Amino acid sequence: MTNVHELQFLKDQIQQLKDDGVYRKLPVLNGPDDTIIELNGKKVINLSSNNYLGLANHPRLKDAAKAAIDKYGVGAGAVRTIIGNMEIHEELEKLLAEFKREEAAFIYQSGFNCNAGTIQAITGKGDLIISDELNHASIIDGTRLSKADRAIFKHSDMDSLEAVLKEKRADAKNVLIITDGVFSMDGDIAKLPEIVELAEKYEAMTYVDDAHGSGVLGESGRGTVDHFNLHGRVDFSIGTLSKAIGVVGGYVAGSNTMYEWLNHRARPVLFSTTMMPAAAAACMESIRMLMESTELTDKLWDNAKYFKQELGKLGFNTGHSETPITPVIIGEEAKSMEFSRKLLDNGVFTSAIVFPTVPRGTGRVRCMVTAAHTKDQLDEAVAAFKKTGEEMGLI
Repeated sequence: MTNVHELQFLKDQIQQLKDDGVYRKLPVLNGPDDTIIELNGKKVINLSSNNYLGLANHPRLKDAAKAAIDKYGVGAGAVRTIIGNMEIHEELEKLLAEFKREEAAFIYQSGFNCNAGTIQAITGKGDLIISDELNHASIIDGTRLSKADRAIFKHSDMDSLEAVLKEKRADAKNVLIITDGVFSMDGDIAKLPEIVELAEKYEAMTYVDDAHGSGVLGESGRGTVDHFNLHGRVDFSIGTLSKAIGVVGGYVAGSNTMYEWLNHRARPVLFSTTMMPAAAAACMESIRMLMESTELTDKLWDNAKYFKQELGKLGFNTGHSETPITPVIIGEEAKSMEFSRKLLDNGVFTSAIVFPTVPRGTGRVRCMVTAAHTKDQLDEAVAAFKKTGEEMGLI
């Protein structure tokens, strides 16, 4: 008789991961997230962080966080609707709204929570959600939590989107079109102006998850909406505070009406303790730095263009990225994992991305260049790519 507590069905699936060459153990970072990191006891160049602007370990953010701990303590102690709504949270929302050039901003504990909490709050039975086929997992999960009907359009294909609208719009009360602003696996940018035009033509709302556009696109990193000058025409603009901003959390920017409703119906906020005050303070300092100057975003783009150019000279396939996200597409899943391991042996950490995160046969290592990388570090990383590619017969 089988012992159910042994979880044999999970053991079998874990063994299958090992057999397929895609089993992994978590890397352990021995210190701060920076351009040079100590990983599993070895110093290597870090090309796997979402810390786009190098702010995660910045002295100004650390000082702001320490001061907030002294004033407010380490935890909010409750959900916002009870006693967890501190003045520092409201200050962060006001600053975010100003930064994003929107009426209001509503904060969550994470970017994932933004999608899990917002989509189900603004759609219901009789509504229709239309989602890009390559949208982030958090959008997929957020959509599943809604009672609305669902439809998918082909990735960044406006003919496909309009075909869905033509077929299904008349049967729905409200329609919500959802897209990533920047797609995290390939680094391409959503065709947001065209999406907004179609949304307005068919009386639909537009929802953009700008996790990888926040701090990257637009003036001083104000995001995809600012990049395309679409203020007032995108109803829900989701941003993260965990990537370029360098801390943790997320927000939805939009109208005062949006803010009022989410304040009553966003379940992750209603049923989970508020963001730590130290995180809120550090986020505000990061945003202030972006509002002071374009220096960090300018450096980020300069580094990214340089790195892509150098990898291209070696013959690596970097896909069709339009942003600092630089995929190096290897193909086979196991070979992608091997490339990542060998690259680490050669002094560079890049995480392998394989199925089911990306389509089968398009395995890759995803390189995340930051504003903090020096040209010398990037040259050293390119040399490691060359050595690894030659060792594996890829170039």
